[in-house]
Amino acid sequence: MNVRPLPAQRRHTLYLQEQLRAFSPVFLDTEVDMSAVRAHRAAGGRRISTVTHVLHAAARVLAAHPDANAALSGRVSPRIARFSTVSGKLTLDKTLAGQRVVLAAVLPDLDRLELGEIQALVERHRDADPETDPAFAKLRALHRVPPVVGRLLFRLAGRSLAERPAMAGTFAVTSLGHRPVHGFHSVGGTTITFGVGQVTDRPVVRDGAVVVAPVLRLNLTFDHRVLDGAEAADVLTEVKDRLEKVPDAATWPGAVTA
Repeated sequence: MNVRPLPAQRRHTLYLQEQLRAFSPVFLDTEVDMSAVRAHRAAGGRRISTVTHVLHAAARVLAAHPDANAALSGRVSPRIARFSTVSGKLTLDKTLAGQRVVLAAVLPDLDRLELGEIQALVERHRDADPETDPAFAKLRALHRVPPVVGRLLFRLAGRSLAERPAMAGTFAVTSLGHRPVHGFHSVGGTTITFGVGQVTDRPVVRDGAVVVAPVLRLNLTFDHRVLDGAEAADVLTEVKDRLEKVPDAATWPGAVTA
């Protein structure tokens, strides 16, 4: 048996999971026919990832659902903030000081950005060096303080509803689609979290005939303290509809860049 202290690089995950004990998660899922997304990607000059498509669609749907684009704070006197813009928290698989960890980047104002702009943000954070990039400076500082101090700082940072969009996003997207994972549920610290699995070719029925199509299992976790199931189902359905009706690349400004 090899027993050792928890690596400092994993402390932020520990602190987050401790806070998430207050959540009341409920889980939904659906299947998305990704034929339109695949055709859109094939027609464009720049590769737009599945995660970018989900961020783009979800941001626009949440902008129309202020009760879902919200956060709860406080136990004695609970307060709900409905945010005027939509920021996406994106999880990233990184190695920090030799330790493989999950880090998160917050992409602001996604409801105002086109696909190409969102893709540029995704690539910028995907390729960032967690050892030196300023986006992860506060996280590195958190790892250097004793756990008792780090836990307190982490809890205090999440109390301000006004700062919540910049600190943690108003919704989260996490993906394991690079592996043969068809679907999974995650609580990302936001009222709504989307779990993105692998897009795989499967038989589907169209106009009474069985055909093969690329299918994504899209999962949604929501905090029942903030939102009820009916509206969460509306959000998931509308994201599915947007993904299945992607316009032609030539008609979507910002979708294709040189």
